[in-house]
Amino acid sequence: MTPAVVFLIVLAIGIVAGFIFDRFAGPGWLSRQMAGGTRSLVTSMLIGIAGSFIGFHVAGLLALSQTLAFVAAALGAAVVLWGWRMAR
Repeated sequence: MTPAVVFLIVLAIGIVAGFIFDRFAGPGWLSRQMAGGTRSLVTSMLIGIAGSFIGFHVAGLLALSQTLAFVAAALGAAVVLWGWRMAR
């Protein structure tokens, strides 16, 4: 695959992970208390994108196959989203 296609796939993984996480997990208690109704779905998507790129690049450092790198991107997005929710 070309680098542009890989970039778009990892970007899509992060967006979908952020969307799913926000819909199912929702904001944490502290987040609801501080931000109220202004908390945005976009924030979750951006955090998911960051996590997916981290996971993808860690898989690249471990010399995993490209398929496993996409799985690592999804796992990285989930881990970073979970950590973001716990920190907030």
